[in-house]
Amino acid sequence: MRIDRFLSAAFLFAAASVCALAAEPAKAVPPVATGAMAGLMQVALALVFVIAAIFVTAWLMRRFTPGQFGSQAPLRMVGGVMVGNRERVVIVEVDDTWLVLGVTAAGISNLHSLPRPEGAVATPAASHVFAEKLATILKARKAPNPTQDTA
Repeated sequence: MRIDRFLSAAFLFAAASVCALAAEPAKAVPPVATGAMAGLMQVALALVFVIAAIFVTAWLMRRFTPGQFGSQAPLRMVGGVMVGNRERVVIVEVDDTWLVLGVTAAGISNLHSLPRPEGAVATPAASHVFAEKLATILKARKAPNPTQDTA
């Protein structure tokens, strides 16, 4: 909770700083090209400041909130099956142990745990499977069909 408060306060400070920069009264500048250039530079500086604040906030979130934003936890879902409207039985791999879990609307319960079978092959992530299927379909579309007459 402290981290969330800190990040919220940092974001509010950054937003207030940008608003203060934008609310500065314009100085009397002669109507020449330098006045337009100064205004453009002020807007560009404010934009750079906002983008930097976004990146700093994202970095702080990644640094101080473990388990989020792409952490490489040793946890992988092997498979699952629906056994009711809101009930599932899933197999989750943690290190070299498979956990058979019952997942319901009321909670999660450990049904069984067993060592990882030797014949079990690590399944690729769903995004890799999708990418491979898409590549196969695209290759099939590009390849000429030998059954069609070209004459």
